[in-house]
Amino acid sequence: MKRFLILLIGLFLIFNIGLASLAGYGWHLFTKPGPLSESRAFLLEKGTGLRTIARQLQDQGIIENDLAFVFGVRLKEQQAKLKAGEFEFAPGMSAEEVMGTIVSGKTISYPLTIPEGLEGREIVDLLMGEPKLTGEIENIPPEGAILPETYHFTRGDKRSDVLKRMQTAMDQAIATLLADFTPGKYIKDRNDVLTLASIVEKETAVASERPHVAGVFYNRLRKGMRLQSDPTVIYGVTRGERALGRPIYKSDLKDDNPFNTYVIDGLPPAPISNPGLESIKAVLNPMETDDLYFVASGDGGHAFAKTLAEHNRNVRAWRKLQKSRNAQ
Repeated sequence: MKRFLILLIGLFLIFNIGLASLAGYGWHLFTKPGPLSESRAFLLEKGTGLRTIARQLQDQGIIENDLAFVFGVRLKEQQAKLKAGEFEFAPGMSAEEVMGTIVSGKTISYPLTIPEGLEGREIVDLLMGEPKLTGEIENIPPEGAILPETYHFTRGDKRSDVLKRMQTAMDQAIATLLADFTPGKYIKDRNDVLTLASIVEKETAVASERPHVAGVFYNRLRKGMRLQSDPTVIYGVTRGERALGRPIYKSDLKDDNPFNTYVIDGLPPAPISNPGLESIKAVLNPMETDDLYFVASGDGGHAFAKTLAEHNRNVRAWRKLQKSRNAQ
């Protein structure tokens, strides 16, 4: 009996020593640098169990041993804290660091840039064309409702949610910009500001010109002159539902619709695009100028004029330049 007890105790000690050695080796595998030689993205689907996660990580070469990962996660009691999403793992990350990244929920962020001056339809097209986003967009937002900016999203985000963020960004931005706004005779409210800003945005892509263009439009409004802005003619024809896809016809200039500023007095009833912050600021702080006209100068900007005679000279110079370029 005594020998049996000694044998039993010996076996028990050997078992525990072996178990401790195995645990120590498992911890070593869990904490040592991993096999990745370059950064790698990993998509963890919602509802995936710990063992499956471990196998997927090993199969993709992110960790060395799936059992060691399971052991370490359970030892640290983190299995319930693992989050779904797309993660990026750096070269040499240990299994412990991989676990920490997944627990943190710091998923990969992707940028989506909305250029200034796009119509709502075009912005929805950008969202629908982004394969990492999900879901549908039921309605195209009205012009002027979205702030052109770079937005960040994670794989699987809903397109409708990203769109709401864009609209919220515009609401917040315009509220800040209009905090000290004093309504005037020609620009009375938020809609007027966004409407004129949307026209300025479509007229020039040169940031430094925007206050100048806004100043010209203010002058024309004060003098009771029609704005005669070509982008409003285009929007009057398409209503933002499509690209015009052709030059403006003389008949377009005469088309009696509420957006055509060759026909109507004052501003159109609503924005014709989604203006950026700089165009909105230009409308709120226009350049003081006597200019009443502008036309493309041929260098990407515009030639401004105080009188119709001067403007006509600029128009002839522009047409001559166009003719010369077309002949080349």
